[in-house]
Amino acid sequence: MKKVTELLERYLMPIGAKLAANKALNAVRDGIAYAMPLVIVGSLTMLIANGFSIDAFKTWLIDNGSFDWLVKITNGTFGLMGVVAVFGIAYRYAQELKVDGVSSGIIALSGYVISTPTIMAKAGEGFPLTYMGASGLFAAILIALVSTKIFAWFMKKDIRIKMPDGVPPAVANSFAALIPGAVIVLLWGAIYAGLAATPMASIHGILQLVLGGPLSAFGGSLAGAIVVSIITSLFWFIGVHGGNVTGAIMSPIWLGLMADNAKVYSQNADATMPHIVTQPFMDLFVYLGGGGATIGLVAAMVLTAKSKEFKTLAKLITPPGLFNINEPTMFGTPVVLNVYLLIPFIFVPVINAIIAYVTMATGIVHATVGVVIPWTMPPIISGFLATGSHISGAVLQIGLFVLDALLYIPFFKLVDRQRQMLEGETLADETSEEKAFEGQSVEA
Repeated sequence: MKKVTELLERYLMPIGAKLAANKALNAVRDGIAYAMPLVIVGSLTMLIANGFSIDAFKTWLIDNGSFDWLVKITNGTFGLMGVVAVFGIAYRYAQELKVDGVSSGIIALSGYVISTPTIMAKAGEGFPLTYMGASGLFAAILIALVSTKIFAWFMKKDIRIKMPDGVPPAVANSFAALIPGAVIVLLWGAIYAGLAATPMASIHGILQLVLGGPLSAFGGSLAGAIVVSIITSLFWFIGVHGGNVTGAIMSPIWLGLMADNAKVYSQNADATMPHIVTQPFMDLFVYLGGGGATIGLVAAMVLTAKSKEFKTLAKLITPPGLFNINEPTMFGTPVVLNVYLLIPFIFVPVINAIIAYVTMATGIVHATVGVVIPWTMPPIISGFLATGSHISGAVLQIGLFVLDALLYIPFFKLVDRQRQMLEGETLADETSEEKAFEGQSVEA
């Protein structure tokens, strides 16, 4: 057991530390997070627009004109994920590189718009919502990171227009960004002009072909879900936030797959979803209760704990655990570097992934419909909403919850028994000390 821990610490800890400290990955993770409030609002309006899978309610929305209004809100929130992400990623990356985040974000946003092909209609020229949303995430990440890196290079080389002292900072920053901004904008303009003459048409087309296809195939597969869940658990085990490490890489892929489902669902609520593995699939069914599916461990502790420490701890970690906040469980039990809990911590999410995937692939449970549910939403409710108001999603979460608890119980009992032994030894030591003290008092 000790050798396993030492091997993980020796080989996995350095990788986790480097990935967790990587400025670009942190910027991608935090930048995409800026779009989440809009995505959640858009998801809710999409659910309502589809009548919560009730045909009569959807017909009523169409008849009174509310349907078009709800679709407009969905497109103006959910459909802007790529736009918000390019600004957010550039802004956060610029902060990591110690340069002006607002200027960098604006310049990257301009590069994104320049790199996106337009469409012509009788009403005039415009941008397709496809590239403004999740389908443009790959381009948003690349453009944001490259633009910010160039911007930071100019700033650190002091190649900029300097204003006299006393000029307001906003004005000074605007002029300082003029030279690097012009270079970056012209660069993306030249790239767009070059790609427009090719079958790929734009940077979006190239990235979808080179990255989108292979990564989506891996990320959207059961094998991909299993591999990522194992890696996430291993990072968590050594004390590195596994979700942050793997999420920075996989979230753009899962969000893109989720957007594909949302597009199909918005057109036909009864249609079969094109993808099973999406961001809600991982968050709400695989990582039930957080990384390692620790809601099962919480239940095991509540049901079987006999040591005083775990009985007390169970009362403290249950409320946050129900809202998928598992840090108290991770570090309070602890799960981190606890070899006795390593097996269920790795394999319970894997089992969840297999069961959820198979039941959704066979139609027993409805697949997630592209609706983003806040990760703090308690199980049962989240499963119901994420599957487009289908009771099967809630039932699946209940089944996984029970199974996870049963899988964690035998391993937790071992840890609990050890804690009881320690408490017994401590009590025996305290009793002997008290008797010794009483004996000394009598002699005196």
